[in-house]
Amino acid sequence: MSNMKFYKNNFIPIALIILSFVIGICLYPQVPDQIPTHWGPSGHADAYGSKFFGLFLFPAVLVFVYVLFLVIPKIDPLKKNIFRFMDYYLGMRFLIMLFMFLIYIGTIAQIYRPFNMNYLVMPLISVLFYILGDIMPHMKRNWFMGIRTPWTLSSDRVWEKTHKVGGKLFKLIALVMLLGLVFKEYMVWIILISVLGMTIFLFAYSYWLWSKEK
Repeated sequence: MSNMKFYKNNFIPIALIILSFVIGICLYPQVPDQIPTHWGPSGHADAYGSKFFGLFLFPAVLVFVYVLFLVIPKIDPLKKNIFRFMDYYLGMRFLIMLFMFLIYIGTIAQIYRPFNMNYLVMPLISVLFYILGDIMPHMKRNWFMGIRTPWTLSSDRVWEKTHKVGGKLFKLIALVMLLGLVFKEYMVWIILISVLGMTIFLFAYSYWLWSKEK
């Protein structure tokens, strides 16, 4: 039964890793020696690098993310709490790996037909933030993910209340980020101000909850 459960939980992430490496290997002889490796705020390529770096960076990062998510439940001092939301934990791993795989496909598409990368990245980031907003209220106190402030880490009550509010703010910011597609010249500022504002608010909010508790 444990083998079946491992297979069920890990089949898709491992398949994404294998598929990304297969794509890189198959395309390696075909693509130019220099390919786009970075895109500026305008959404257009502004740096180029070796095809080895461009084709295999994302697959390597996928491996890193997969291994990291395997290791965290073993080394977190609050590991028992991670197992209390393991289904959401695995869902978050899948979400992050799928996000990176789709970005990888977008970077490969750029080799053959350049396009504004913002039209791929911004909707994907918005979806990522929105689903993370759904997951956050289900997270339990741990040292590796979530809204980790000195006060959320010291109190289950502060953690839970902060993450309920944080989940709503993540969903709100997901919608705000889509404005970047309309107001392209202000896209970077929209992202920076909204994320920074949310971070400052949640930091202060967790302290306020903690001070009330004390």
